[in-house]
Parts: sequence; C-alpha cells; structure tokens
Amino acid sequence: MPEARTILILSFSPIATDARVLKQVRLAGEFGEVVTCGYGPRPDGVREHIRIPDGLSVFPLAPKLLVLRLGALALRRSPAVSWAASALRGRRFDAIIADDIEALPTALHVRSTAGVLADLHEFSPGQHSNDAGWMRWVRPVLLRIVRRSLPRAAAVTTVAPIIADEYSRLSGVDVGVVINATPFADLRPTPVGHPLRLVHSGVCLRNRRLELLIEAVALSGRAVELDLFLMPNDPGHLQELRDLAEAVPGVRVREPVPYGELVERLNDYDLGVFVLPPTTRNYEWALPNKLFDFVQARLGVLIGPTPQMAHYVEAHRLGVVTDDFTAESLARVISTVTDEEVAAFKQAAHAAAQELSAEVAVDGWRTRLARMLEGTR
Repeated sequence: MPEARTILILSFSPIATDARVLKQVRLAGEFGEVVTCGYGPRPDGVREHIRIPDGLSVFPLAPKLLVLRLGALALRRSPAVSWAASALRGRRFDAIIADDIEALPTALHVRSTAGVLADLHEFSPGQHSNDAGWMRWVRPVLLRIVRRSLPRAAAVTTVAPIIADEYSRLSGVDVGVVINATPFADLRPTPVGHPLRLVHSGVCLRNRRLELLIEAVALSGRAVELDLFLMPNDPGHLQELRDLAEAVPGVRVREPVPYGELVERLNDYDLGVFVLPPTTRNYEWALPNKLFDFVQARLGVLIGPTPQMAHYVEAHRLGVVTDDFTAESLARVISTVTDEEVAAFKQAAHAAAQELSAEVAVDGWRTRLARMLEGTR
C-alpha cells in the first residue's frame, strides 16, 4: 500500500490563527497528510508542526548586506528564514505551499515531487510604499524574488485581480486569484436595529486611520451605535481610540473576538464599516477578509472607494461606497442611509453568501494542487 502524500505548508505567521493559511491546511488535508512550518502552536488537523521560535523574525534584514546589494543573502540569513531552512533541510514532500513572497525562496530549496504553490497574500513590494528607507533597501529584494523565483513555482495565486495582474506583469507567469473569502455561515439577516448598529473588526494600526470611523459617527448627527472589535497591535494607538470613543455617544471599543466566533457575533449588527485611506500601495489595492466576514454575517457594507472592495460591493449591491476617504464623506452616508436600504443590503449579502464563500474560493487552490499532484503516485 503506497504511503500517503505529504504536503508542507510554510508560512512565517502564527498558522493556528492565520485565517487564509488555515483554509490551505484544511484543503491540503484532502490530498494527503499535512506538515506545517510557522509560528505558534500546532494547527488542528496536521500530522506535524515545525514551530519557528517566537523570538525569530524575518525582518528587518541586515543593513550591511542590503547596502552591499546582497539582498538575497540578507534574506537567507534572516533569523526566521535561516532557522526554517535548517529545520527543513533533508526533508522531502510531495508538494509545498509557500505563503507570501518571503517564504518562496526557502520553499524552492526544499525537495518536493510536484513543486511549490506560491500564495501571495498581498503585493509585497508595495507593503510599505510610504517608507522611503524600506522602498530603497527592501523593495528591491522582494522584486528580485518576484522576477527570479516566481517563474520557478509550479503555480501562483494571490488575493485580488489587480494584484494578480501586477505580479504577472513583473514575473511573466500566470497568477490565479483566490479571494480572502470567509467560510459559509448558515445565518440569516437580522431586522434593522434602532438605533442603527455599525461594526468594524480587525487590527489596530495607526495607518488604517480608524479614528475616521469614530469622527464620522460624531459628525453624522444621527443616533447610531458603533462597536470596534480591535486587536491590540498598537497598544498606544488602541488607548487613543478608546479615549476618542468615550467622547462620542454610542461608540465603544471592544475586546477582539476569536475568529471562529466572529461572524456569528457580527450577525447582531446592521452595517459593517471600513474606510481605508490608500496610505500604501497595498491599502490602495486591498480586498481584505473583513469584507467577506461582513457578507457571511449578512450585513450591509459601508466602505471607502477602494477599487477592489468597491467592485464587489457594487456588483452584489451590498452597500454604499463613499465619495472619498474622509470622515465627512462617511458621515453623509451614515446620516442619509434609510432603514429600507439597509434591509436591502442585508438581503443582498444573504443572496451572495454562497458565491462569496471560502468553500467556493478555495477551488482555485484545489484545482492547481490537484494538477500539480497528478501523476505523483
């Protein structure tokens, strides 16, 4: 009896809490036994977890090597990359999934029968496009990987069409799209609340300008409730938001909700809100999982004019796209949207929930992984 296939998933993230990578873990289990290499505790459903020590990171890269234009060497010598490469040396797998661009060179050096599926979670060369030092020294390292390593991957996917087009332009390879969809939730829209219930959930980062959401409620002149479920990424900024919220009736900053419970918790609200100023290229091109969390929670959506998000909101009539990324523009929408419109948005989310679910989206990985593994047994 032949041995089961083994599939390695390499991600420099805490895999057990990384929603996108966990979808890959579940999918890879359809094809064989799964081995993960990343931070944090062992994810459910894997045969083996190779845990990268918490104190080791990929970035920052060694400045001296960057100045000498030895970016590839700087990445190889990065503590987390060096540790993972050593831990995987001598191992062999039937296939490998490499999550994001910094994992790809290491994955390509691990022996595998079917090769590497590279899944790119964002446009990495544009991750910190507002930082001149990063653009000068780190961006060239990532562009080199895109141009030299992506063509060596057996398959490549990313999160949004505009990002796929840019990676294809830079590398000359076909890049598929697997949106950051949320698993299907068997829920129904709740009646529109009085006052209207707004919600935002996610990371707390200063360059996301979350204070705009609070300011918009204050400017709207409408009696609404806004709950912000925020991760403590930046404790100082989180406290600033708490202080700001205390001065605006109806606004509350709440503790984060475990991802497995989030959609059901969001179902209690009416409108998911996310206005993301394009402070970086990645923010300009964002198509985040929270949009699809809102859909599965059967909420209407209020977003800024971020092109990728606006496409889905408009195509499925999920909500309203503001005129710009200001608090004033969002306040106008909050003050004028009617209960009837909100109810229609929630019903539209219900109608689109199956189509915009993770179960449908991951077919993009399933097809590519099946093609890669064909003939390996």
